[in-house]
Amino acid sequence: MADELKKYDALIVGAGVSGLFMSYRLKKMGLSVLVVEKADQLGGTWNWNRYPGARCDIPSLEYSYQFDEDLQQDWNWSEKYSAGTEILEYLKHVAERFDLKEGINFEEEVVRAQYNEKNALWSVKTNKSEYQSKFCIFATGCLSVPNKPEIKGLESFKGELLQTASWPREQIDFTGKNVAIIGTGSSSIQTIPEIAKDVKNLYVFQRTPNYSIPSNNGPMDVEVEKNVKSRYSEFRKENYLNGFGIAVDSGEEFISESDLEEVNAQLEENWNSSGLGFFGGYADVPVDVNSNEVAANFVRNKIKAVVNDPETAEKLCPKYHIGGKRLCVDTGYFEIFNKENVHLIDINQNPISQVDAESIEADETYQIDALILATGFDAITGALTGLDIVGRNEINLKDQWKEGAKSYLGLGVSNFPNLFTITGPGSPSVLSNMMPSIEQHVNWIANCIGWMSENNKSVIESTETAEEEWMKLVNEIADTTIFTSTKSWYNGSNIEGKAKSFLPFIGVPVYTEKLEEITAADYQGFVFDKSN
Repeated sequence: MADELKKYDALIVGAGVSGLFMSYRLKKMGLSVLVVEKADQLGGTWNWNRYPGARCDIPSLEYSYQFDEDLQQDWNWSEKYSAGTEILEYLKHVAERFDLKEGINFEEEVVRAQYNEKNALWSVKTNKSEYQSKFCIFATGCLSVPNKPEIKGLESFKGELLQTASWPREQIDFTGKNVAIIGTGSSSIQTIPEIAKDVKNLYVFQRTPNYSIPSNNGPMDVEVEKNVKSRYSEFRKENYLNGFGIAVDSGEEFISESDLEEVNAQLEENWNSSGLGFFGGYADVPVDVNSNEVAANFVRNKIKAVVNDPETAEKLCPKYHIGGKRLCVDTGYFEIFNKENVHLIDINQNPISQVDAESIEADETYQIDALILATGFDAITGALTGLDIVGRNEINLKDQWKEGAKSYLGLGVSNFPNLFTITGPGSPSVLSNMMPSIEQHVNWIANCIGWMSENNKSVIESTETAEEEWMKLVNEIADTTIFTSTKSWYNGSNIEGKAKSFLPFIGVPVYTEKLEEITAADYQGFVFDKSN
């Protein structure tokens, strides 16, 4: 049976941003490549997240591929922050331009991936077929497994039950309807202002308020675009020297050493122009609780100035460190709570007790026609632990990570030879601009496979020692910041039963330096052609 399986040099799981570029790189190297994608079209997160208002929180000129200069110059974005629909069109354009759709099997989902130590091949079983490959690469995304909350009676609801993370393609008409939305994270913050225009009543059920900065979005500034495109390569390099890999003021001033009036003036300027770059060059905001509180209070005061009802404004003000949860970028989010048909329900004070056929019950019973779940994701690891991935000695990845995910560089996992993860745990991933971080990982994987070929190496695996030391470094860095003191999806706090450990590496430049050092030392921390 095994001899009859279709064999490939590499099998890639996922046809989103990372899977497309990974396919491009390996095909350019002359390798045989298969991409399996469970959806019926490419695009990954931008295919699934089709909810009203879906938009990237990184400026368009930064959230794009840089591997091809002609592509960078030819594509023109219509807005400062691109809508999800435009990003999806862009990805389709890239696939067509570089003939990447050839070799993608759509509506094909991985059921099991198992490493065979005898022939050093991965056997990958899907819902349609079975394959063998030398390398198995998971391009499954950091935010791709929706978290569906357990609410009593949810299955009995007879109205429209929707989830932002898997929104239907057909347009949903909310005109004149009573709609409830659970969750106030990024997806909800983008959705609420859009649907509030049409609904009869919108009931927003909030557990934890979020800090959100105005996007100040609008049509693409032609002069800004022209300037960036005149020096795109330099622009990209400059961005990646910043802590989070985005185009922000990377100054080293400290709020603790600055005049408070000057600080507030700078934060005001950032509020009106910088989006996720709101911290604007103040290096102590992520590490000093008092400096962080200055920035946090600035945003809280903005919320109170915008929202007319003091009680509602207070409920919308986060009490944790700013940045502890992912900062959001919005268009008119807080203003929408001044509308008479938008109602905020604090489920800390009044938990949701149940959902019935036509209602949701908390402090009172709300009759609703539609219920939207904007309840986040099993972030960073969910797409991997949700699959049956079996390595050496029948070790299952979900079991190995039961007490907390451990990876080397976010790229390799001990006991799983010739398996690579793109933006896995232990890499900057969600604490960076995902697009260049994806390209960094894809290029590293492709170059590593090329190096193995040139040096007659067949099997690569990270060592347990390297993995332990790397994740220790990840957490040592995190412990110097405000990130670990906040419950968030960065550390799995949003998922019941998930091990709580901080997963992203903080600091793009430091990570890049480490990655280059390890590579220059012939992939220090990895072993070749032998088991750990």
